[in-house]
Amino acid sequence: MKKLILAIYLLGTPYFAMNAHAALFDDTEARKKIVEVETAMKSQNQASQAEIAGLKASQQALEQRLNAVQSQTLAEMLNQIELLKQENARLKGDLELANHTLDNTQQRQKDLYNDTDSRLRKLEGATGATLEGGVDNVSASPEKNSQEFQLLELANGLSAEGQYKEAFNAYNKFLKDYPNSALSPDAKYGLGYTQFALKNYKSAIATQQKVLDLHPQSAKAPDAMFNMANSQIQLGQLAAAKKTLRDLIAQYPSSDVIPNAQKRLKVLDSVK
Repeated sequence: MKKLILAIYLLGTPYFAMNAHAALFDDTEARKKIVEVETAMKSQNQASQAEIAGLKASQQALEQRLNAVQSQTLAEMLNQIELLKQENARLKGDLELANHTLDNTQQRQKDLYNDTDSRLRKLEGATGATLEGGVDNVSASPEKNSQEFQLLELANGLSAEGQYKEAFNAYNKFLKDYPNSALSPDAKYGLGYTQFALKNYKSAIATQQKVLDLHPQSAKAPDAMFNMANSQIQLGQLAAAKKTLRDLIAQYPSSDVIPNAQKRLKVLDSVK
């Protein structure tokens, strides 16, 4: 009972009224804080939503760009593949043409070889019959329709066509069959020239030296000396080449090869 009376007393006092006011004030502040928090959260939520929307827009733009790049890359790849197909077809056509040309060239070379071999065999037969008949070789110039003349012409023709190995064989046969022929200097020179063309430079020098030793008055002597000098140059024998060219100019000043010999000597003299 006393406790009840005490409680009623306290409720009626100013102390209680002040506490009640303070409690009311705290509740208002709390509500205000709650509103502020809610407002801040709402504002933050709106900002987050806007940021998310922006990210989605950027993602969509990036996806569109990626799709465009992929489409462009695919188109370029297809275009490159088509170009490669066209290039492959062109190369295939070129290869077929090259193979066809090679086959034709090989066949022509085979035909030329067979023709050369046949002509040489015929000449061998005719030469053998002449020797067996006991006819002496003479130094007079042969007739143009003779086997002797035709064999040299064959050798010269092969050399002119760049068939140096076949030309060498033809010249060699001529010199064996007609060692005392008036055309022997021409054949020896031709033999040395084919040796030079086949890069047998030492043999070329030796052969051309025979032309000079055995036929110094031949029209081929100047050519033989010039060919010797060229062979010496190829072998790196520059001093010997200079001497050969000087001898050529001194011994055969009226030869057609002199201008070339002088030019060649001038070049060699400029080499230090």
